[in-house]
Amino acid sequence: MAEKNFFEPRRTLNIQGKLIDLSTPKVMGIVNITPDSFYSSSRSKSADEALRKVEQLLGEGATFIDIGGYSSRPGAKDISTEEELARLIPVVENISRELPEAIISIDTFRAKVAEETISAGAHIINDIASGDMDSGMFEVIARHQVPYMIMHMQGTPQNMQQNPVYNQVTLEVIDYLAKKVAELKALHIHDIIIDPGFGFGKSIAHNYQLLNEMEDLKIFNLPVLVGFSRKGMIHKVLGNTAADSLNGTSVLNTIALQKGAGILRVHDVKEAVECVKLVEMLHG
Repeated sequence: MAEKNFFEPRRTLNIQGKLIDLSTPKVMGIVNITPDSFYSSSRSKSADEALRKVEQLLGEGATFIDIGGYSSRPGAKDISTEEELARLIPVVENISRELPEAIISIDTFRAKVAEETISAGAHIINDIASGDMDSGMFEVIARHQVPYMIMHMQGTPQNMQQNPVYNQVTLEVIDYLAKKVAELKALHIHDIIIDPGFGFGKSIAHNYQLLNEMEDLKIFNLPVLVGFSRKGMIHKVLGNTAADSLNGTSVLNTIALQKGAGILRVHDVKEAVECVKLVEMLHG
């Protein structure tokens, strides 16, 4: 019994005093305020367009909305902090005003962007760099005590896919995340979500080995987020495009749910919610 309790993942997230129950996996819908995100249908060109997209995703069953103003696709163009904020702040303010029930996550690795978007109404920070690209990030998270998503990435978005090399990908991902979790807990940050970083500094073979061994992440006793949605690890295997990769995304989401995923980060919320409902039927 003690062993079972040790490996039982944490089941709640504290969002400004409201507990979100993760005993049933949840879906995070993607909204990109960028002109160059890899999947064009995820892009919104204005605050009003983003608001309509958020309304759609909430209606389809999203629990969280992840908003990004900086494209992290392989080889993406770097932009300034000021440009990232100019894209994000009007959108966050508009959603907070018009859809106060929305739980907003901000996809950023910059402490200043985290600080200002939290002040504008964001609830969660999703950091692909886990503090490695801005040393001030952990201090911002500790001060605001918002849930924080940490992800494993080898390299940066500009170079991560040039030649990723691992001796044992899953062990190296776990080792990296373990050090970050220890640092965060030392700062009394406890609402931590871990993301193994599918597609970030990993070959196709690395991605599938990591998925195959994903149950090893249960050692953290923390919620696990996965993001496969329409990525190259799907369409490069199937020989199609991101636009044609919804079915492949659903297959990988289903596998990940069976291996313990607590949050699915997706472009297509309705289909991900269906994956959750069907997999949950297996558990009675």
